[in-house]
Amino acid sequence: MYGLDQPILRTDVSGMPLEWVDYQEAVRLHCSGHVAYTVGPVLHRLRGGFNAITARRSVIAVHAVIATHGGMYAILRARSDYVPPLSNAALFRRDFSMCLYCGQIFVPRELSRDHVTPLVQGGADRWANVVTACRRCNHHKGGRTPEQAGMQLLAVPFSPTHAEYVYLQGRRILADQMAFLRAHFPRSSPLHARLDGAVGGCRAA
Repeated sequence: MYGLDQPILRTDVSGMPLEWVDYQEAVRLHCSGHVAYTVGPVLHRLRGGFNAITARRSVIAVHAVIATHGGMYAILRARSDYVPPLSNAALFRRDFSMCLYCGQIFVPRELSRDHVTPLVQGGADRWANVVTACRRCNHHKGGRTPEQAGMQLLAVPFSPTHAEYVYLQGRRILADQMAFLRAHFPRSSPLHARLDGAVGGCRAA
């Protein structure tokens, strides 16, 4: 049994992941004729009113994945120069809540965003220059580069594609949803190795 808070993965007709939607938005897409096909288990079965002529009650089955007809929304996010917004929550998820200096796993409140090339040395606040660090390692590194601080960076930071970013925003991802997400990760994505339980797995920015 799935709760009403179970997210639904919305894709375009080619299967490219677009975003997570709730069951209410999924129903709206069904009713407006935007859904091309569905995949995966039925998460919710919602019943509406009765037809005055047939006396049959309307039923909408909401599946784990709904593919919708495209448009500019899908095209913009498929562009090679698309860069998703940077947030600590997505960053920590990208690095699997691991401090990329000491290699230990921490809860979010014990983590911080570290700039590999510090801002005071001209570094940018962008995906390819930030890593997850525990507060102790971040404090020790301070305004220095890893080399200057004598610290080893365990993985190369990278900017996620839109499909990877959709994964980073997900919660309670079901197997069918994960299949669509991973099918659109770049072959060199470090997320493949990390999801498979391997250590490391880095992609140059």
